[in-house]
Amino acid sequence: MTLSGAQLQQTARDTAASLAHVSHGRPFTPHLDVWKVHDKVFLIVTEDDPQLRIITVKVDPHHGDALRRDHDSITAGHYLDKNHWISVGAGPGVTKRLVEDLVHGSYELAQGHQGKSGS
Repeated sequence: MTLSGAQLQQTARDTAASLAHVSHGRPFTPHLDVWKVHDKVFLIVTEDDPQLRIITVKVDPHHGDALRRDHDSITAGHYLDKNHWISVGAGPGVTKRLVEDLVHGSYELAQGHQGKSGS
């Protein structure tokens, strides 16, 4: 089942909150709910535009390319490196399972880069 923008964002928040060693806050602006693992960002929930309810997650560049090709509502990441981040909005094929998988994958990538500089 395709999610609404509000459902997509809530699914992402619920998934992130269930993971170990996670913190969240609004370090950049009140409109960006930023989720981190070991001080590395892995999820941003954008709240400044009710018409554009998106999440932004870290991805392997090849996976990101495939997701953007297969889903019109998945674009290059807002705010961050366009190769390693994607933004996801509500649209055909954007399901609860996909959002959960993307949040888990982003969390794992952020953990894998613990202690390293870069994106």
